[in-house]
Amino acid sequence: MAKRILFTGGTGKAGKHVLPWLLAQGYELLNFDLKALDHPSIPSLIGDVTDSGQVFNAMTSHFSRDGLRQGRVPAPVDAVVHFAAVPRILINTDNETYRVNVMGTYNIVEAAMKLGIRKVIVASSETTYGVCFAEGDKNFKSFPLDEDYDVDPMDSYGLSKVCNEKTARAFAERFESDIYALRIGNVIEPGDYARFAGFVANPLSRKRNAWSYIDARDLAQIVHLCLQADGLGYQVFNAVNDTITADGPTEAFLQKHCPLVPHTRQMIGNEAPLSNRKARETLGFREQHPWRAEMAKG
Repeated sequence: MAKRILFTGGTGKAGKHVLPWLLAQGYELLNFDLKALDHPSIPSLIGDVTDSGQVFNAMTSHFSRDGLRQGRVPAPVDAVVHFAAVPRILINTDNETYRVNVMGTYNIVEAAMKLGIRKVIVASSETTYGVCFAEGDKNFKSFPLDEDYDVDPMDSYGLSKVCNEKTARAFAERFESDIYALRIGNVIEPGDYARFAGFVANPLSRKRNAWSYIDARDLAQIVHLCLQADGLGYQVFNAVNDTITADGPTEAFLQKHCPLVPHTRQMIGNEAPLSNRKARETLGFREQHPWRAEMAKG
């Protein structure tokens, strides 16, 4: 199992939860980001993923001064988890969002492959399914949303993530490596569960997220499982929790709110429309933070 991990973007909303969880699993971690993570046991290296030289150096760096005591130059890391990105539209201009996200991912994957690092996990997004940042009220083409869906975003962020998936696939094929792309759902932190009562009361407010979500701590588990799973080549996994963020059952709910959208298979119970079945069956993912249980904690 990979032990020394370069994690890009660990200071962001998801990363600040994922990194401590991975630390508890025994990984040695280096956060590579524009800002340092405030954690006493996780060092940060300040840098920019759009600069290929900085990326190369980050993958071949000591994690801290402790590395100097070993008396040998640092080897490349065992694996890379790449979360660094402009996190959505309407922060930067569209062209800058696309440039940062596409070139950052290209630099990360290329450097890893040419350094002999054969495990890379890249953050893709639910936005690839085309509705989250769509103009107007766009319907999904079918339910459930699974990994072979014909992704069709119309925004710069979702488009950058589709491009990143193609980049990952190309390098995985060329270098016969494991590169897994996580289509991460709406990231929910522990303090966000107070909002879920409002989600249930206003169901259409969650349509752009396909009535799905990922608890940041469960996302950490998925990353961990990806780091453990070897030999899968290029893969895409939906990174979401199990259930719909609405009163179910799911099929009846969708028939009411999206009556014109066909279903490609039966959805059981309150299954999330953005399906995590592949992550459960291939990686062994088991959610630890279902939203109703988290709401009950108050």
